[in-house]
Amino acid sequence: MTMTRTLFSSGHDQFRASVRRFVETELVPHHAAWEAAKIVPRDIWRRAGEMGMLCCNLPEAYGGAGADWLYNVVVIEELARAGMSGPGFMVHSEMVAPYILAWGTEETKRHWLPRMARGEAIGAIAITEPGAGSDAKNIRLRARRDGDHYVLDGQKVYISNGQNADLVVTASRTDPEAGARGISLIVVPTDTPGFRRGRNLDKIGLKAQDTSELFYADVRVPVANRLGDENRGFAMMMTKLAQERLTQAIRSVTVAERAIRWTVDYTRERKAFDHTLADFQNTQFVLAALDAEVTGVRVFVDWCIARFMAGDLDPVDAAKVKLLATDLHCKTVDQCLQFFGGYGYMEEYPIARAYVDARITRIAGGAAEVMKQIIGRDLFTREDRW
Repeated sequence: MTMTRTLFSSGHDQFRASVRRFVETELVPHHAAWEAAKIVPRDIWRRAGEMGMLCCNLPEAYGGAGADWLYNVVVIEELARAGMSGPGFMVHSEMVAPYILAWGTEETKRHWLPRMARGEAIGAIAITEPGAGSDAKNIRLRARRDGDHYVLDGQKVYISNGQNADLVVTASRTDPEAGARGISLIVVPTDTPGFRRGRNLDKIGLKAQDTSELFYADVRVPVANRLGDENRGFAMMMTKLAQERLTQAIRSVTVAERAIRWTVDYTRERKAFDHTLADFQNTQFVLAALDAEVTGVRVFVDWCIARFMAGDLDPVDAAKVKLLATDLHCKTVDQCLQFFGGYGYMEEYPIARAYVDARITRIAGGAAEVMKQIIGRDLFTREDRW
């Protein structure tokens, strides 16, 4: 992919060079060990914080660099480029911190955000339950008001950063009768009595990223830990999903680009029937078609980044870019792996790890079917689009 990108300044380019060095020296050599351990050590978070790689766009008043969101994009891309699926920095910086910054009390923001930027406190967000996945309005974890506290009871599952987390933004039902209008977001410190981590779950991919069950039994937290107004949590989640979906699209298109590059390099060297694989027309045609598709999606991703930076990324466009980028991500790693033959099935090859890591992208952040539902609803209800 040879498209010239125009989003980034020389400052972003210098930051990218620093992040790439950090990733190549501090993360890549250890990632296989972290996959075996199913967790990334906490000291990596602190070193990433020292590098300015966490929550780059937080205001200086809350411990951030006050940088624009393109610095966050650089981090997302460089982790994806190197296949570093373990460090849960995306959840921490792109999902947890934005909620606290937008709706936390001043005390909550000053307590958590500087520590998150330094990597001293790790954030998780707990929405999914055994009976509530993409349909978040079915959340059952109960938060009962008791004076100036909430008492939380229930269970969450598939929570990224769940083992390492120091705080969990927890989607909780504060009105049992109100459906989507009865959910609140509450910050729960993980040292609160009654909070318990369950298993570090075994997954087919993203093996180095800790993913957990979480249990809440009479967990008491101050009402001041609530983000925003009571019962407005579902609406708040809807406003931040565009960022989460764009973040996933950025990761997906970056991995697709790298998979093509790995495959071009491999097929140039691999011999079969007295030729290199790159000599065969099928190899060239398959990779050419993939490259054309990835270039098109890259243009759309960068357009969405520009729209997000301007504050006007439409939720429908966010659904479209996630749907296209994640579908193409899975297609690309699958078709590229085929050229590696048996080697592509060995975990020591990046393409094999990329293959198993890709599948979750069509589920996390809203399943592909939900993206189609959002796009279809818009398609059949908006007359002005034509």
